[in-house]
Amino acid sequence: MSFSALGLDAALVRSVKELGFTRPTPIQHDAIPPALEGRDVLACAMTGSGKTAAFLLPIMHRIMGKTRGVTRALVLTPTRELAAQIEQHLSELAMHTPISGAAVFGGVGLGPQEHAFRSGVDIMIATPGRLLDHFRHPYAKLDKLEILVLDEADRMLDMGFLPDIRRILKHLPAKRQTLFFSATMPGPIVTLTKEMLHSPATINLERRSQPAIGITQAVYPVSQEAKPALLRELLNRNAIGNAIVFTRTKHRANRLFESCEKAGISVARIHGNRSQSQRTDALEGFKSGRFRVLVATDIAARGIDVEALDHVINFDVPAVPEDYIHRVGRTARAELTGEAYTFVSPEEEHDLGAIERAVGKRLPRVVLPDFDYKQRPVERFEVPIGERIAAIRSRKADDRARAKAKLERRNGGNGSVSHSSSSTPPPRPHPSRGPTASRAEGASSGGPRRPSAGGGRSGGAGRGGRGPGNSGNRGGGSSSRG
Repeated sequence: MSFSALGLDAALVRSVKELGFTRPTPIQHDAIPPALEGRDVLACAMTGSGKTAAFLLPIMHRIMGKTRGVTRALVLTPTRELAAQIEQHLSELAMHTPISGAAVFGGVGLGPQEHAFRSGVDIMIATPGRLLDHFRHPYAKLDKLEILVLDEADRMLDMGFLPDIRRILKHLPAKRQTLFFSATMPGPIVTLTKEMLHSPATINLERRSQPAIGITQAVYPVSQEAKPALLRELLNRNAIGNAIVFTRTKHRANRLFESCEKAGISVARIHGNRSQSQRTDALEGFKSGRFRVLVATDIAARGIDVEALDHVINFDVPAVPEDYIHRVGRTARAELTGEAYTFVSPEEEHDLGAIERAVGKRLPRVVLPDFDYKQRPVERFEVPIGERIAAIRSRKADDRARAKAKLERRNGGNGSVSHSSSSTPPPRPHPSRGPTASRAEGASSGGPRRPSAGGGRSGGAGRGGRGPGNSGNRGGGSSSRG
């Protein structure tokens, strides 16, 4: 079946053809018709299956002929990278239409996002935390919303966003179409679907969550100490073209990045401690070929869409099978092929067993010829967290000592800035002033005095209380979510 046979607007079909897509993927074939009819949709869709177009195309078709200046569709997604990726897909599909869109996520300024609310972009793609930040302000209204999409719903559950989603629903019209996409269907997600959906069209709910068919999977048994050397050797032998390499923690991502960089490998990193501009630069550099390797934590597992990605490397075995599915799903996207390697140390065999039970088969073991699996690294790859904390405390102590020494030099070596320690005695009151003048002078120089009527309030605002100058800071921390 062609896209035109699905009943889509001619402008959308034209865009799809120009982007090189000739026929719908299975999820697009099944999800687009009921979505075009205005029905709720509940779909279990594997990563890389083409589900973004499965919900964007019917949304665009339905709002095509309506007046502009009103936000009619909201897409909720768990990560900044995924929100940016969906916005990019939207702009490509909308090239022959007047439809507008905007991404709303943390780590960047609020100004352009506020403008998107005020101007009423047609489709808004948002992470839950930043959307709730905007809902604190009167300009953020979605009372005319017609369509809500929850993308990667199980990932939002993993990241603790379910309470945020329930708060967001209170700001949306109760009467709306809801499109619900999730790679897995754990219990809390099933409960949420029953609350949100009305007689939905269900797609693939009985399907076991598995990697895409085009992914060749293999396991490399190796000690933790030899993992960095094994990765470098595979890269040096050109057994790997471009690759996303997933680590368990941010610290291990940083250490692997440093290891690859020292070996002359063009590498970038992306994880939660990197700024939004750093994450964007790393992802764009990897897509353009500037970086051969992208080291990432699971924050990126569902936010990266790289055309013709050769390899995904699980440097650390993920703790749950679902994370494995989403990691390896970065390759073999849109029915292409790719390879997924997993480095497994003896202590990770238990987690690997859970993954193999989930995918329904034993993954083949591979030994790299002529590689010294018994080699000892020159330095430790992972520094224990206790040592890292001790090092941070030591650096802070050194900083304080340097600041104190600098202050002592500035004040002539006495180490104090207080005037009370000066050897010059305070001036004595003039005898002609009398008792009244003496009391007044004592009050002005720090002696007892009655508080003024407004003193308590101004002091409270200065400490971060209810003063108007501090109102903008309340709740600002939530913008880091998403």
